[in-house]
Amino acid sequence: MNTIIRKSMLSVAGLAFAGGVFAGPIAAHANPVDAKPVAVAVQSDAPKPQGDQSHITLNDEQTANVKAIIAATKKAGLPERAAVISIATSLQESKLENLGHLGDANDHDSLGLFQQRPTSGWGTPEQITNPEYSTTAFLKGLKQVDGWQDMPLTDAAQTVQVSAYPDAYAQWEQQATDLVGQHWNS
Repeated sequence: MNTIIRKSMLSVAGLAFAGGVFAGPIAAHANPVDAKPVAVAVQSDAPKPQGDQSHITLNDEQTANVKAIIAATKKAGLPERAAVISIATSLQESKLENLGHLGDANDHDSLGLFQQRPTSGWGTPEQITNPEYSTTAFLKGLKQVDGWQDMPLTDAAQTVQVSAYPDAYAQWEQQATDLVGQHWNS
């Protein structure tokens, strides 16, 4: 073994040992953290959430929309990961609210849970404000993305949505995962 590599490895091992010797007693006397346990749904085959995560408290309408997205995903024969991507996308686009036309605040003619546009071919205003239809339309686009099951959520969602803020979907992945874990079998 090269002398430089051997000395480097010994130095790293020595630093690790010294850190444990000095930090161990300090950590043993530290005050315990006062934290409440949080239930988290884990999908072992899913990629880990990227970046800082956002969270909102849902009202009854938003929860009903979560359940509608999950039902449409199951009806399409797709796995939980598709529901996670769909819910995270809807959280970003509408905060899971089935939005109608918002006047001057509207982004073009975007409507519904996924802020889909009639002029972009997503369907009629009546169709894309129907949670089952809009979810099915989103899932149809998702199924056309090669490798969507294994790619980062934000990349899969962006490929379908073509948003001006392509990385914004990632912040909702943990909440979407938790919601699917909570409602998939209910």
